[in-house]
Amino acid sequence: MIPVAPAPDFTTEVASFFGTSQTVWGAALVFVRIGAIATLLPGIGDQAVPPRVRLSFAFLFTLILLPVLRPLIPPLPPTMGAMTGLILHEMIIGLMLGMLIRVFIAALAVAGEIVSLQTALSFSQTANPAQAQPGSTLSTFLALLGLVLIYATGLHHLFIMAMADSYHIFSIIKPVMVGDARDLMVRTLADTFLLAVQLTTPLLVFGLVFNVAAGFIGRIMPAFPIFFVAAPLSILFGLSIFAMGLGITGVVFIEHYEEFLRLLVRG
Repeated sequence: MIPVAPAPDFTTEVASFFGTSQTVWGAALVFVRIGAIATLLPGIGDQAVPPRVRLSFAFLFTLILLPVLRPLIPPLPPTMGAMTGLILHEMIIGLMLGMLIRVFIAALAVAGEIVSLQTALSFSQTANPAQAQPGSTLSTFLALLGLVLIYATGLHHLFIMAMADSYHIFSIIKPVMVGDARDLMVRTLADTFLLAVQLTTPLLVFGLVFNVAAGFIGRIMPAFPIFFVAAPLSILFGLSIFAMGLGITGVVFIEHYEEFLRLLVRG
């Protein structure tokens, strides 16, 4: 009589795959922080990317980081309240880091809005795939250009380094440094608007000179249709200045963005 092998126990296989409850608890903590960051990262966290893709990336990155971060993960708390507190702690840190990384790229979107105002193209609206809402054409163009430059220059590797090093900068067992996080967010917002103004300085100077000259002409010759003449010239000269400085704009943005990301990476 041929012996029949016993059917495999599904519960035993699952337990052997995931290990102990401490491993499952550690994976859940890492996934909460990484998932919160991944939902806000430029490119991966855009509205055009399906949520399951973002969660899949967070899950795979959690499996990669778990063996490295195992010594930093606290033991499984005995109460449900303590578990909930740690999960909220990790979620807050993840959202904070993701928002910091996301906010700085808005410098290009603000710069695009400034260029649109100076060239009389603010009425031109285009669907922005990153935000799933319409925006000015130049703002959408600069936002997509910045995203392409980030991934073309390999700057997205700093995203991964920042997520891994965040466990050494923001420990799981230590409380969230709310004051420092607030100051860093305010500083980042200020640097974002300052960079946007710096990138569009030639257009701001052009807009000031052109509008003053058009105003003088309108005062000298009231019957002259200054609007119908000035609008096409404003678009032509403004877009010409914008095109000539586009390369420098991309280089300056990448340099400032890399300098900012270095703040979130150890060493």
